[in-house]
Amino acid sequence: MVLFNGVRLAAFGLAGGMAFAASTATAQDVQWELSVWGPPRAYTKSVETLASEVEEKSGGKFKIRVHYAEAISPAKENLDGVKLGAFEAASFCASYHPGKNPAMTGLDLPFLPVAKGLDNVYKLQDTYYQHPIVQKEMQRWNAIAFMPTPLPQYEFMGTGKAPETLEDWKSMRVRALGGLGEAMRELGAVPTSVPAPEIYTSLERGMINAAAAAYTYMHGSYRLYEVSKWYTDGLSPGTINCGLIFNRDAWQALPENYRQMLSEAKPKAYEAMKAAYLEADAKNEPLFEEKGLKRLTYTAEQRAEFEKLAAKPVWERWAAEMKSKNLPGQELLDFILAEARKTGS
Repeated sequence: MVLFNGVRLAAFGLAGGMAFAASTATAQDVQWELSVWGPPRAYTKSVETLASEVEEKSGGKFKIRVHYAEAISPAKENLDGVKLGAFEAASFCASYHPGKNPAMTGLDLPFLPVAKGLDNVYKLQDTYYQHPIVQKEMQRWNAIAFMPTPLPQYEFMGTGKAPETLEDWKSMRVRALGGLGEAMRELGAVPTSVPAPEIYTSLERGMINAAAAAYTYMHGSYRLYEVSKWYTDGLSPGTINCGLIFNRDAWQALPENYRQMLSEAKPKAYEAMKAAYLEADAKNEPLFEEKGLKRLTYTAEQRAEFEKLAAKPVWERWAAEMKSKNLPGQELLDFILAEARKTGS
């Protein structure tokens, strides 16, 4: 196999650079490498389905190998790996490296007014991925934000005394990324950024008291219930922005019919992931019961107070921070809020 513009192509019988370059338009044998963290799970159904679809549609000529458990890159370095062409595709979460993709972190803001349901989160994120400023930001990393891989609403799972009131969160060390971390800071908690594969150990060793993760699939996939005593249900403060990115050179070097296969496979990849989330809920919730975890629910008044503390102030600080980075923060925030509200119309 020969590497050309980030794409591995079979080049049998070709002579000379001109002939090889010309062959990229019609070449058929292509193999991509895709980096994702953690084990195969509901979240990875998206990339797995995408890979199986293009392999089937291409008659086995276009293959995408999914590498799990940070086998070819740490989670926080997937964006760098794509930029360098170390691999052609990767999952990424903007909050793992906010300084590298500040505009992308707008989708991490808490309590966005998006209508309930994963479909609406996907619609909002996909629209934002098309914003010129976001696309320009990805270009700096030689990347294309191909599709969102949205996570369900986050909930907390933790050890020690259960925070039955909002005041109980004060001084707790919590794994909470992006805007959700800022929201928890408003309650007096101490947020920290911990990649998903490290949550279990951080809870087990007491490095953190609680972790926010997508309910229930992340709690189950990473077995957080094994080292926890309680979990929240119905807090629903938001989620984080994760998606699938491609190396720009690899994408542009693909034959047109392969690019079309990838684009046409997006809806099926998303639906497979959504179905897997539902299946995970049905499997994981009984595990929480069996382990005797305490289920915390908050009153409508408590949640409204949390939203009052943590929505608009955090949004405004984010917009100001973006301005300090020479980005039109208020314009981006207005765009996100307007598109989020459209999902409920």
